[in-house]
Amino acid sequence: MQTTTVQVPTADGTAEAYLVRPDGDGPFPGVLMFMDAFGLRPRLAEMAERIAERGYAVLVPNLFYRSASGPLVTAEELTDPEKRGAAFARLVPMMQRLTPARVAADTGSYLDFFAAQPGVAAGPVVAVGYCMGGRNALRAIEAHPDRIKALASFHAGGVVSDDPDSPHLAVGSITGEVYFAHADHDRSNTPEQIKTLEAALEDAGVTYTSELYEGAPHGFTMSDTAAYDAGAEERHWVNLFAVLHRNLPVS
Repeated sequence: MQTTTVQVPTADGTAEAYLVRPDGDGPFPGVLMFMDAFGLRPRLAEMAERIAERGYAVLVPNLFYRSASGPLVTAEELTDPEKRGAAFARLVPMMQRLTPARVAADTGSYLDFFAAQPGVAAGPVVAVGYCMGGRNALRAIEAHPDRIKALASFHAGGVVSDDPDSPHLAVGSITGEVYFAHADHDRSNTPEQIKTLEAALEDAGVTYTSELYEGAPHGFTMSDTAAYDAGAEERHWVNLFAVLHRNLPVS
């Protein structure tokens, strides 16, 4: 396993990223991972490495590169609900800077960089997103349906809104498979919003799976946070690897 921190050039600067590759020459199919709001940290590197163990190259860019680099939160802010407010006070403005146009442009830069790396297979990748990364991964596949073959989104928020550029309104451009795992009792993704998303996918003829992980809170995959749910995390791995194997099988 080779895990390195790399610098990805974009139109607006340089994004630091984790690049994880299995040992050997490859070529390895690519997985583009979209981080949650807490940014690059050991937990995301660990998750990328688990994917790489199955024979995939993984790129995990810092989506907030315009605003900050390096650690974005402290360990206490991840685990102490009373301190999360201070973290989100810093992070929300960074999230708001990720407009659909910027996500589309950044994704093109990430894909260009990824494709140029030794050992990474040519052709489309699979996008994986967590929390706000699920929303931005959806925007990415909408903007680059020819370069992103499938999407796996876990406990995403803000996928459906009243905004004229709400992500669910652009699903008609998707040509590949999408999988959504929804957290139960999620204020950022209500049952009504899930139904709206499913209706949009159905109307657009998108091949999709939409599942509610009952009892699992928003952020259930993140073992370094107070929201972690071990059973839901393991279910997520089963479904993520199924999406990968269907769309980018490895020998």
